[in-house]
Amino acid sequence: MPDPKNYTVGWISAIYTEYVAAQAFLDERHDEPGYLPGNTTDFTLGRIGKHNVVIAVLPAGEYGTASASRVADGMMFSFPNIRIALMVGIGGGAPTSKHDIRLGDIVVSCPSNGQGGVFQYDFGKTIQGRDFQPTGVLNQTPHLLRSAVNGLRARYEADGHQLEDAVNRALEKKPRLRRKYGRPDARSDRLYNSDIIHKQEGEEHCDSCSDDASHIVARRPRTEEDDNPTIHYGLIASANQLMKDALVRDEFAKQKNILCFEMEAAGLMNHFPCLVIRGICDYADSHKNKDWQGYAAMNAAAYAKDILNRIAPQQVEEETKVATIVNQGDQNTTNVYFGDNNHGFQVGSNTGTINGARFGGR
Repeated sequence: MPDPKNYTVGWISAIYTEYVAAQAFLDERHDEPGYLPGNTTDFTLGRIGKHNVVIAVLPAGEYGTASASRVADGMMFSFPNIRIALMVGIGGGAPTSKHDIRLGDIVVSCPSNGQGGVFQYDFGKTIQGRDFQPTGVLNQTPHLLRSAVNGLRARYEADGHQLEDAVNRALEKKPRLRRKYGRPDARSDRLYNSDIIHKQEGEEHCDSCSDDASHIVARRPRTEEDDNPTIHYGLIASANQLMKDALVRDEFAKQKNILCFEMEAAGLMNHFPCLVIRGICDYADSHKNKDWQGYAAMNAAAYAKDILNRIAPQQVEEETKVATIVNQGDQNTTNVYFGDNNHGFQVGSNTGTINGARFGGR
């Protein structure tokens, strides 16, 4: 069994599709971790570049901030030398006229609009006649990872990226993944007008979800001069429910400059400070598009690998252990106030409503 103390990078996946994609980018896979006392999380061990990485996945059927936090606890307990952390997977994009987000693109958490990179949109208060007001700010990504993001961003802008080539190489090594994890037909990337609702729950198609041009937002094709996938940097919205309402999505994008919605990161930032990387698999509306989940997860994992290759092992060793940061307690934790009985609210862990919009699990 490998020595748990040799692993300095923690990587968390929420669902098995993301877990498969993460493993596809290991340069070397290590032996199984074997029995880890007091831990029931599934881990995969390996090497990316010069870093020993431990990858974890949430239990089947569990989603959300609390489950992600429990998995992070288990990782820190069993691998006490973890010094940098990543949350890598898929999310729902929030396209606007300012941010041309498309399926397969990548969103990276970065400080913006007074937030540290992740915005928890189910804790706050709503006052009549005013916008939703958050009542706390989550911690931002550690300095080393934010520096690597900016360095990689500069390199991509000057020279472009090779993420598509990296995904194709990974699929060549694992050809059985091509059907589910390869790039889908670009024609299946449809952004519907926000007032067009998928009316048949559980059905792949409905009358509203047609090829009618009046239902679909017109977007120019990307050319060879465009990065495809494109990497977007900014706020990722996180909560215990899946965003499936395009009108509420648009309102958060307008008010808070949100680029992406997901369900786990808010449970980590004050507890397991990490960089959040999300591949866009749908548009956070009623038109779920599972066809893009595998490819979006692969793109996110490819970007995460580029980030790790940007960081020297010596830099990681100089970082404080994540467990030590967590154990320091209040001086590294932002207290979140949830409002008074008249103005504060907390959406339930499984379902709830915000501004009349209904949310549920994945």
